[in-house]
Amino acid sequence: MCLTVSSEIAIIGAGPAGLMAAQVLSDAGYAPTVFDAKPSAGRKFLQAGRGGLNLTHAEEFSLFVSRYFEAQAFLKATLEAFTPTDIRSWAQNLGFETYIGSSGKVYPVDKKAAPLLRAWLRRLKENSTQFKMKHRLVNWSKDIWQFQTPDGLKNYSFDAVILAFGGASWPHLGATGYWTTILKNKGLQISPLKPANMGFNVTYSKLFKEKFAGTPLKNVELSFRDVNGKIHSKLGELLVSEYGVEGSLIYTYSKLLREKIEQHSPITVHLDLFPHRSQNKLEQQLSAPHGKQSLSAFWKRLGLSGVKASLLREVLAKESLNEPELVAQRLKNFPLCLESYRPIKEAISTAGGLKFENLDENLMLKEFPGVFCVGEMLDWEAPTGGYLLTAVMGQGKQAAQGLLKLK
Repeated sequence: MCLTVSSEIAIIGAGPAGLMAAQVLSDAGYAPTVFDAKPSAGRKFLQAGRGGLNLTHAEEFSLFVSRYFEAQAFLKATLEAFTPTDIRSWAQNLGFETYIGSSGKVYPVDKKAAPLLRAWLRRLKENSTQFKMKHRLVNWSKDIWQFQTPDGLKNYSFDAVILAFGGASWPHLGATGYWTTILKNKGLQISPLKPANMGFNVTYSKLFKEKFAGTPLKNVELSFRDVNGKIHSKLGELLVSEYGVEGSLIYTYSKLLREKIEQHSPITVHLDLFPHRSQNKLEQQLSAPHGKQSLSAFWKRLGLSGVKASLLREVLAKESLNEPELVAQRLKNFPLCLESYRPIKEAISTAGGLKFENLDENLMLKEFPGVFCVGEMLDWEAPTGGYLLTAVMGQGKQAAQGLLKLK
């Protein structure tokens, strides 16, 4: 196979992985065509930026790589070739300075996704990248790629293809996982798609849900044992939801919690609601006389109010609320029963996908030379914090550079 700048190169999927592949190819003088089933590009990129676009993370590199669990060995070369520093330089080259937040997360200064995406797409179009939107791949047979388009079925032939389908989370944005059938029919090995960075179901009283759904649970420490008996604990923030819990602290461990639930459900994790106060200190404070003050008023004076106070009422009988020792124990070791995890369509990202064994070191399919696969459709996962975006863009770069080697 020998490619030239006039070769027909298709990128199927207009998310960050596909767009980065297009950038590398167009910078090298090629004119790739990006296909996508949706009317516009980068829809999940925009969704991810609604709360502030977290591009990457500034932690030490070996720690950064470890966030990818079992896939870190496969992704190490990707991340070395497209580091957190590189993604910051990429944004800067588009005219967007970045900064490191207090947690180590990296954001554009304005924290917005839309201006950055617009600048990126403008640069790509100026650099000869073509876009064919509302084109959904429905079949791949030998060298014929068939798409459903606004004008009906159309067949295309390409000299090389980069598949960047995405996973199956947030399907309304285009990631439906339908591609698994197409690739399975090619004899490729695919791990079942599962939710990642998702919430978990917890049973609350009706009153608690009505009052606190949508309320953050700040400055708490989550701890639990994984399926191998290893203890994990981390300080952070949860969000109480209508169905249970979600938020960054839960997302950090969603993989491990999912595995434990799959082994045996429900599971119980524990929250330290006052991680900066010892149990003895809490018990001492709770034992102080409070005169004619109501229990709620007395608790509030100690900093125990709102969602944390109401959580106690969820697990302790009314007569137990006046027992300082028992209340202190619950505050330091609050049992949270996770019954199940939320469905993949609600998850932030997807676990499972095309196994790395199908690919060579350039992310090209071993059985189908000239066809590359990148992004969330591959069998890996990572927590939120910029890890997902860095890796998918890095894979887009890696595959495009691999394609250029076919010259």
